[in-house]
This record gives sequence, C-alpha cells and structure tokens, in this order.
Amino acid sequence: MKTTLKHIIICTIIFLANNCFAQNVHFIKNGIIEFEKRSNMYALIKKKINKNNESYMQQAFDNYKKNNPQFKAAKSTLKFNSDRALYKFDDESTPATNNWLYNNPIADLKNIIATDFKTETSIIQKSVYEATYLVKDSVRKINWKITDETRDIAGYECRRANAIIMDSVYVVAYYCNQIAVSGGPESFTGLPGMILGLALPHDNITWFATKITEVTVPEKELLPPAKGKPIDNAGLKKVLIAVFKDDGDYAQPYLKAFML
Repeated sequence: MKTTLKHIIICTIIFLANNCFAQNVHFIKNGIIEFEKRSNMYALIKKKINKNNESYMQQAFDNYKKNNPQFKAAKSTLKFNSDRALYKFDDESTPATNNWLYNNPIADLKNIIATDFKTETSIIQKSVYEATYLVKDSVRKINWKITDETRDIAGYECRRANAIIMDSVYVVAYYCNQIAVSGGPESFTGLPGMILGLALPHDNITWFATKITEVTVPEKELLPPAKGKPIDNAGLKKVLIAVFKDDGDYAQPYLKAFML
C-alpha cells in the first residue's frame, strides 16, 4: 500500500512539474528568420558528366573546381506572423557570369512566396527565363513522416521529418515547435512548427536558418508579390512541358526546379 501511494505521489509530482514547464515555455508567433541556401555545385556539375560528353565536360569541370568554390550560397528571409508569411531572397540580383557550368536551375531558383496559413493558399512569383508568373494555388500537401531525431539549428531544438514530393524528390526537414507557425523556407509547410532546416539530399541543396528574431512584422511587409502573369500549378506545368517538349532528359532538371 505504501509503495503504491509512493508511486502515485511521484507520478503526480512529475505531472505537475511538466505542466508548469509547459506553461512557462514561450512560443514565438511573429518574427524574421534568416536562411542560407547552399548548393553543392561540384556534385551538381558532376551529375551532368556522362560517356557522351566526358571528353569535354570533365576538363571543363576540372577548370571550374580550380576557380570556383564547392558551394554556391544565397541569403533569404522569412517574415511571418500566425496568419501569413513572406519568403524572399535578399540578393535579388545575381552577378552575371559567362561560365555556363556555374548556372544551374535549382541552385539559381529565387522564388518570392507569400503563404496564407488561414486559407492554406500561396502566391508564388516565379521567373521562367524572360517570363514572370504569379502562381496562385493551394499550399502543397506533404505527407511528412516525423522521426525521433533532433538537432540544434540557430539555438533551437528541432525534430526531423522526411517526405517525398513530386513523386521522386526526397525531402528532409527539421522543424521547431517552439515557433508555433506551420511555415518554412520556399513552399514547404505542414509540420507542427516552423521548419528551420531543409535539405534535398539527392539534389545537393540545403536551407538552414542562421538567425531568428522575434519581432512584430508590419502587415505591409507581408504583402504578396503582384508582378507576373496569373496562373496555377497545373497551368504552369502545361507551359513548361510545352517549352521543353523537344529537350528530352535535358529538360528534367528545369521542370523539377520550376515546379519546386
């Protein structure tokens, strides 16, 4: 009887302690997150080399490695509140380069993405060569598989989740439930907290938060982009298929990048 009573008392103390801890946890619902996107250019270029082009591609790749760093980096910010978010790159203009190996569709992608969490819709400004599109549609539904793995990102504990999108693109995300907004970089959402780390391992691209600032963001800084031809995802896919219909396998990286 004494042992049972002792166990009840211990369990009650643990429950009360956990409850008090939960009540004291501060949840962030407004702020600015700075991200760094890193693209492994050596890996991306190496994938282009095959038996049909290695006679000139390997030499070009070797010269590239002598004059260029392995990773191409780009800074971006995600401004958010509990209802809306706006994601965009800080360096909107990229220095011109004549090195054709340096240009890569997924590494150079710089969408502007406005997300409405209440309506679960997004407006994405996408540049496809000389054309600019304003893609208005529902947010992407992602079937996340949450794991027990955790890691620290920018001082916040994050939990890992995995998913497959677009039938074949493997995604790894790390989300923080202390930031109580179901958002993230690019068009990745749908987890019980903010995504602070994102990777497409097979595509050699990562996005990781470098700084989180809790601050009230003015509504005018969350306004969606307005420039571009209105279209939805299905319409954009039709446009891209028509553009690349004669390019075969060469077109696949571009189709993937522009639909990401």
